[in-house]
Amino acid sequence: MNHQNPRRKKQKLTPEAQFRATLDLCSRTKDLSAAVTLYESSASPTLTLNNLNSFLYICSNSLSDPETRDSAINFGFNLFHHHNKENFKPNEATLTAMARLAAAKGDGEYAFALAKSVKNYAAAPKLRTYAPALICFCGSGKADKAYEVEEHVKSVGLHLEEPELAALLKVSVETGRENKVYEYLHKLRTLRGIDESTMEIIESWFRGKKAAEVGLVSLDRDQVKEAILKNGGGWHGLGWLGKGEWVLRRSNITSDGRCCACHEPLVCVDIDRAETEKFAQSVASLAMEREVQSNFKEFQDWLEQHSEYETVVDGANIGLYQQNFAEGGFSIAQLDAVVKEVHKNSKKWPLVVLHKKRIRSLLEDVSKRKLIEEWTDQGLLYGTPFGSNDDWYWLYAAVKLKCLLVTNDEMRDHIFELLGSNFFFRWKERHQVRYTFMKSNLKLTMPPSYSLVIQECQKGWWHIPLAGEVSSESSRTWLCVTRPGYSDHVQ
Repeated sequence: MNHQNPRRKKQKLTPEAQFRATLDLCSRTKDLSAAVTLYESSASPTLTLNNLNSFLYICSNSLSDPETRDSAINFGFNLFHHHNKENFKPNEATLTAMARLAAAKGDGEYAFALAKSVKNYAAAPKLRTYAPALICFCGSGKADKAYEVEEHVKSVGLHLEEPELAALLKVSVETGRENKVYEYLHKLRTLRGIDESTMEIIESWFRGKKAAEVGLVSLDRDQVKEAILKNGGGWHGLGWLGKGEWVLRRSNITSDGRCCACHEPLVCVDIDRAETEKFAQSVASLAMEREVQSNFKEFQDWLEQHSEYETVVDGANIGLYQQNFAEGGFSIAQLDAVVKEVHKNSKKWPLVVLHKKRIRSLLEDVSKRKLIEEWTDQGLLYGTPFGSNDDWYWLYAAVKLKCLLVTNDEMRDHIFELLGSNFFFRWKERHQVRYTFMKSNLKLTMPPSYSLVIQECQKGWWHIPLAGEVSSESSRTWLCVTRPGYSDHVQ
């Protein structure tokens, strides 16, 4: 009988495989010194594209350490130029790493040229490839060059994120370009709150002498009001209103949507109906790819015939809430409480989405059967098919029917990442109803009556939310920026 030796000798690696294994270790530990030694001791200095990218990745990750910064730049440039001479074809990862090294060297022009060259190698452009040049130009006060990078990014179909917008705002503040400051404040409105570092840049502008000097001496109130209505609420976009110094205060928002500092009401910015329909189509398209198509199509057809709902309930999320104890299971009592509370508030029954497997289990329990049968008879229960992911079903129903959605699901799982867009977060903010049970007492927390975005009111005042998780929206910090004398300059 053959017995395998549990202590089999490891198969000897080829020189190429050993080189790669050592390089992988250097990459994991971000050890620049070991990577340089590995390269210099190699019998064959010619690298594959994958190996070159690994070396450049190590170099770009060594830039933050003053002790390794210069050697990382020199080693990376030498590697790239040596292999580029051999008609080497870099990819996006290669060019991104080199753009970072060029920017660290202070050569924004070369970083920008590298980013623009991505198209020459049939590679898809990414924001990360352009960011080094943009940040480099902003950091060196070259505002016009930074704006040029932004225009190029837009031309290739990419969108700037907060770090890039904050850098552009900062260089605009530092160079006193009031129109550009105004423009970037509005571009930051796409974000659901801003970071503290961005908030500090905004504060530095409003506290400055230049901010006190700029503004329209007079403007017709009706013109401002009309612009706000046209833009969907929350901003007018006509420029700085009024004259004089600004007053800055960190504040909170009351439960009825007013700033505690200036008592100005915040507004709920309209969500475009066409955009909502487009988002519903995206959800359906992704669901059809990942679910059994006939099952999801059946649900879509059913929803067309049952479109009277105003609220959708994530049954599993509610029934399993706080049930992680010894006797815990699925709490039909919690789900029933939510259903009744929704009906009490709106006078309409919600749509409860629940797995058929869960429904079958509940029907087998005599104490719960009657309630499930009542829900079925009333048409408020939809059972998702076996093997399906019910998230697709309740999300699609809520978006398609423009409903409120009762769930504590933060919607950060893989399927929601597929939908990742600014619109998704705005939709959540407007439609998600959260709940708690304290000693069996249910409390529904409705969506805030205002949008969590930078707001510019009719008086020309600003309210700017700080990003981050909070226990309740009433505890979120907002920056209130007012010009007390504005009303004296308005017609």
